[in-house]
Amino acid sequence: MVLLGRLHPLLVHFPIALVVIAAVAETIASLTDRWHWRTVAVANLRAGAAFGLAAAIAGWRLAQAPSVEATTMLEWHRWLGATAAVATIGAALTSSGADGRSALELWVYRITLFSATALVAMTGHFGGLLVWGADFFRP
Repeated sequence: MVLLGRLHPLLVHFPIALVVIAAVAETIASLTDRWHWRTVAVANLRAGAAFGLAAAIAGWRLAQAPSVEATTMLEWHRWLGATAAVATIGAALTSSGADGRSALELWVYRITLFSATALVAMTGHFGGLLVWGADFFRP
């Protein structure tokens, strides 16, 4: 189980990229009415949800390692990560309504997708702060 936790830094970047690409593709689909972009969005979102769950599980295992110091920042990162994983899975589940048959289902999908993307971004930010610190960009 220790190995699973150590895989977190490797697993986490791919689902972040997939979810962000899904949000960008959905934005393009909604602005241009080119529905093939929605297919791109849904495929990336569903893959991002699956890989995001694996990354979240690995992250929780890593946070329990004896070498990791329990801090308030770590707790924020853990709980935001869990929330982001659940939100992304929820968005993936609502993506079946993204085919445009119902305006309400489409808007529920979009709201959950963009909310999940915001949570993923905040979680990534806190993860970056944990690894690199708040002064990383200062000269």
